[in-house]
Amino acid sequence: MWIRFAIALLPIVWLIISLGVMRMPAARACVIGLILTMVLAVFSFKLPVLDTASGALEGIIMGIWPIMFVIVMALFAYNVTTESGGMETIQNMLATISTDKRIIVLIIAWGFGGFLESIAGFGTAVAIAAGILIAFGLDPIRASVISLIANTTATALGAIGLPVLTLAEVTGLHQEKLSFIVTLQLSILVILVPFILVILTEGSIKAIKGVGFITLMSGLGMAIPQVIAAKFVGAELPAIVGSLCSIVITVLLTRWHDDEEEPDVLRPNAKEMLKACSPFILVFIFVIFASSLVPTVNDVLNKVTTNLVVYTGKNPNTLSISWLSSPGTLIFVATLIGGAIQGISLKKMIQILGQSIKSVWKTTITVCAIVGLAKVMVYAGMTNALAVALVGLLGPVYPLFAPLIGALGTFLTGSATSANVLFGNLQYTAATDLGVSKYWVVASNMTGATAGMLSPQNIAVATGSINREGDEGEILKETVKWGGLYLVVCCVFLYIVGLVAGMI
Repeated sequence: MWIRFAIALLPIVWLIISLGVMRMPAARACVIGLILTMVLAVFSFKLPVLDTASGALEGIIMGIWPIMFVIVMALFAYNVTTESGGMETIQNMLATISTDKRIIVLIIAWGFGGFLESIAGFGTAVAIAAGILIAFGLDPIRASVISLIANTTATALGAIGLPVLTLAEVTGLHQEKLSFIVTLQLSILVILVPFILVILTEGSIKAIKGVGFITLMSGLGMAIPQVIAAKFVGAELPAIVGSLCSIVITVLLTRWHDDEEEPDVLRPNAKEMLKACSPFILVFIFVIFASSLVPTVNDVLNKVTTNLVVYTGKNPNTLSISWLSSPGTLIFVATLIGGAIQGISLKKMIQILGQSIKSVWKTTITVCAIVGLAKVMVYAGMTNALAVALVGLLGPVYPLFAPLIGALGTFLTGSATSANVLFGNLQYTAATDLGVSKYWVVASNMTGATAGMLSPQNIAVATGSINREGDEGEILKETVKWGGLYLVVCCVFLYIVGLVAGMI
């Protein structure tokens, strides 16, 4: 067992060394990692060559759709809004709230980023939030790190609750109860992360002085509504409700407490703001109507779906490409309409779309390679070898480390949803064998999977959105520190609360 564990660990070790130590460009490191994984799958795990190749191809297709498709469309929305002057209008509006970069980070990276993650997911929040923060004067690397760390807790219920809904489907657990447990587990992290963001903004713990209460309320304003929404509605709305409440509370408290001089910026009127925000408002409307919250529309859109079976081995997955209900498609349509409202011609928008696609070609290679790597590991049994060895090693204290399994899944795939697919059943089986709460341990997988700031794929999204390909290693070194703290708090908090509540 341990030999298989050591061999299965090699691709992960390679990614850590190549990105964090050698500072190799992510595209090159991940392609080499994919090749290494395929070689190990064939020669050490005896996966047939055709199955290995088709497994990698399945991952590459998944990397393109929906992941890169959504990323490109998010950049398209941002670039169109920038071209029209709408982003400047939004920035001016935010500047009238406060010129304090700490407050701007709470509103943009935490609140608005959480909103973007809740309605679209798949890196949208990181790509857009980082660009806006840079426009407000933050260093590009720091803006990326802040956006990555902000885009943690919201991923559990992002894309209209997709990760939790997927986890419930994989394990057969009741999604409303699972959603509620997940929001409870995340509560301490939702309160902690805003403080980390404020500290990162100025690079010192002293940055909390003067905004400590606002920072606390920004976290509570997201945590409490999420728990309530999950309890009474389920997985679809908590992240949307929580992020919007956080934004409103942060803005109101800032205006109440702010004793700064009036900023030298004219406040845009309501018409200008609606025009500037039109793509994002339309994204919100379209995603809500296309989601399971509106079954009639959702059913019609989901009929336009292509199902593919790519993997040639046993128990293949069926890739479902939902052409109309994909967040990427909805963002694309919303941007075309919003761009027209903002006065951008169709010809110009097509040019902007082409530039957006061209700007992320290295990111596309990285994402496709890392998802292909993850798929090969799953089909070869490498992922299972890693997880089974950990269960055997940890025994009764396994629940303490259960979040790390979810974090491992996100590290490999860059997706909380994929992490749940990879390890959801493992967590369920471990909980059953140990005689502890299945809901608590399975939810721990989701909570740990929110540590997406450690994923090479998500870091590649960040560098791609700020045109800093090649700086992945620098960002990883920073996110590892905070990601380590995030996971320590996550593991210890969940274990202690689980023991006290009789869950484990």
